[in-house]
Amino acid sequence: MAHAIVYTEIGTPDVLRLTEIPDPVAGPGEVVVRIEAAGVNPLDAKLRRGARPSAPIVEPRRVGFDGAGVVASLGEGVTGFAIGDRVVIDNVLGTYASALAVPVSKLFRLSDGVTMAEGASLGIPVGTAYQCLRSLGVAKGDTLLVHAGSGAVGQAAVQFAVIWGARVIATASPERFDQLRSLGAEPVAYGDGLTERVRDLAPEGVTVALDCAGTDEAIQTSLALVEDRERIATIVRGPDAADFGIRAFSGGSPVPLTEEEQGWRQEAIPLTINLIEAGDFQVELGPELPLADAARAHELIERHAANGKIILVP
Repeated sequence: MAHAIVYTEIGTPDVLRLTEIPDPVAGPGEVVVRIEAAGVNPLDAKLRRGARPSAPIVEPRRVGFDGAGVVASLGEGVTGFAIGDRVVIDNVLGTYASALAVPVSKLFRLSDGVTMAEGASLGIPVGTAYQCLRSLGVAKGDTLLVHAGSGAVGQAAVQFAVIWGARVIATASPERFDQLRSLGAEPVAYGDGLTERVRDLAPEGVTVALDCAGTDEAIQTSLALVEDRERIATIVRGPDAADFGIRAFSGGSPVPLTEEEQGWRQEAIPLTINLIEAGDFQVELGPELPLADAARAHELIERHAANGKIILVP
């Protein structure tokens, strides 16, 4: 039998439980992946506690969208993958598990030079950051303001923008400044006076802003500093972004991604794997916990009590 984390009601982290499940079987166009690492994202906790709308729970609900592991079996018609291949899983529900059947369209090869934990950290954070910056047209000559720059999405956004030649200013708490500097950003503390501090850093102006914090301060600072509201986006304040005249991606946005934007999200994964292997992209890894400690992982992510990506290991 395989094992998975499930919940049967909306609630606190305590609703998560480890349970036995039938061994997954690969259907046509699928492979079974033996999961070696699962990435924990804020979205996982938001769905569990009901902060992000979802369908009524009618059967035990699985958790997690990002993971990495090894191909264990192949379904009918699968080509391009072999048993034993190291792979990254992108945006497939149920990665908090020891094994999972995954459509091949949601798999990417994981180079030997990239760890399983790094691979499990990529899906949502890297895909979101890359797509947002592409949608905002970030390029050389831009000055980008990233709110919550030390989070997983923020760090990915900082690195892509720097690679593309943009100047990056990123908000964080002072104890996270060194991490942001190591990625090429200029850190600035959030809190009272943020707009003035950013203006002092960039008197020539800020051309584009990405809100990964969701605070009123982040929104108002972006509005005060960026002239073109089409170049301000949030990944947290989807439901009320239109009230500010700004764009929303993820974060409960009522506007679906275009086909091109969805393609950018998938494009980001293999690109980032190559960058990591070349030493040109960093993934900050945080606590590594046993799969059975999923509730603890959710407590940490909700309290912002861990730096770096939290990983669950079956």
